[in-house]
Amino acid sequence: MWNPFRPKQEEKQKRIDEALSRSTERSKATGQSQEEVLSPSMEENCRRFEELFRDNDTIICRKIQNACYPWLEYRLYYSDGMVNTSLLHDGVLRPLVESNEKPGRDLAESLSKQILTASDIQISEKWKDVCDGVTYGDAILFVPSSSRTLILSAKNFQLRGVEEPENERVLSGPREGFNESLLGNLTLIRRRLRTHDLKLKFRTFGRRTQTKACVCYLDGLVNKNILKLLEDRLNNIDIDGVLDTNYLSELVRDSALSPFRSTGYTERPDVVAAKLLEGRIAIFLDGTPVVLTVPYLFIENFQSSEDYYLNFFYTSFSRMLRILGFFMTITVPGFYIAIVAFHHEMLPTPLLINIASERTGVPLPAAAEAFIMLIVFDILRETGVRMPSNVGQALSIVGALVIGQAAVEARLVAAPMIIIVGITGITALLVPRMSAPIIFVRIFILIGASIFGLFGMMLTLCALFIHLLNLDSFGVSQLTPSGKLQFQQIKDMAIRAPWWKMIQLPKRTAWSTIRQKTPPRRKE
Repeated sequence: MWNPFRPKQEEKQKRIDEALSRSTERSKATGQSQEEVLSPSMEENCRRFEELFRDNDTIICRKIQNACYPWLEYRLYYSDGMVNTSLLHDGVLRPLVESNEKPGRDLAESLSKQILTASDIQISEKWKDVCDGVTYGDAILFVPSSSRTLILSAKNFQLRGVEEPENERVLSGPREGFNESLLGNLTLIRRRLRTHDLKLKFRTFGRRTQTKACVCYLDGLVNKNILKLLEDRLNNIDIDGVLDTNYLSELVRDSALSPFRSTGYTERPDVVAAKLLEGRIAIFLDGTPVVLTVPYLFIENFQSSEDYYLNFFYTSFSRMLRILGFFMTITVPGFYIAIVAFHHEMLPTPLLINIASERTGVPLPAAAEAFIMLIVFDILRETGVRMPSNVGQALSIVGALVIGQAAVEARLVAAPMIIIVGITGITALLVPRMSAPIIFVRIFILIGASIFGLFGMMLTLCALFIHLLNLDSFGVSQLTPSGKLQFQQIKDMAIRAPWWKMIQLPKRTAWSTIRQKTPPRRKE
């Protein structure tokens, strides 16, 4: 059948195919140019460099001529705003102009050893190193009649200072937090772990972003099987760009469709150092303050760095409150709906009469009320998070009070439902690391309770528990301890034992299990 729009569609598709073909050819040409080595001609190298960075006005070219040997002319390229110009002037420009030493046969080698005073100089003959260097704040010096170039470290980025992370504030403990500088973050770890056992392996992710990353671990404690599994997964990553550690988290994690995390994250140097001392592996990424730690245990959702800086009695009680808060925030709405809609006989008569009187005139069933109010609460919470801090808190509190009171007075929602939603929202704040999984698990349990009552609630809880038992993180079970159930295996789970009782490291994460020698027996 003849289609009057077919010629136009074919012409449009042809233009798209041609554009894709040209883009592919440009990408291949760029990739080949970066894999090639430099030419012996400086003019040819400069022409190629300027062609690669065409239409980039931030690239500065400086021609330099030696005062004693006028035939020596160099070309210096750097990205404006990313280099320390004072460092270039004192360590590169002035020595090149004022030096009266005749360069040796290998001009690049002679410059790096005899003339230039820059602290970090790399000699390379690959275009890939040249492109990576100039885009990361280095200066590129082309020398005449040489197929080798000098990459001079002169980085000067604008970065945040070291300050306490907003989402991980503590009452007692260090106040330092990571920023967006990879080397600065590694320095914070190196200052805490002054041992040759600390290994730092650099990697690059992203075909276009070329984002630098670092895998950090303690060689004497790390489980080599876990390390090999992580390296295999990182080697399989092939993506155009990586801007945050969550990119890597989703690409290497176990149980990709599970709402629960299988990689830890933190912005605190002391937390990363503590994880490394337990045999875990940390993944740093340039441009983000968030650091990944693997493997990740489920109990870590309820742990806080402050637990180890305060008395173990208080921290054990706080940790048990967090665990109780998690179970309450996922079960309270479902339990209320199951009791009100299916199992009235379980309530005392006066309480049943009060709930029934409050629900008189409410148009919606209890299950629909619960769904609507929970969604409204999540909207208010999300709005408060996205707003400025001084406005967001007031907006969340005032919004909850005004909407809740107006809904009760208008007989749209029963008053007990406001109490249930309030308890659910407050207990969710006890475990901020699980804010995302809680939403899905709570709705899952609420659906089961709305259909089958307490029977459906128990079925969904059993399904949740089975799912948690099957969760792994890089070959390590997140929930079940390994080996026999001993005190040393549970000393830092629901409770936090005192430090003199923490003799061994977790067997699931560390290759070596000796934390400290057995202390002298204390009077208890």
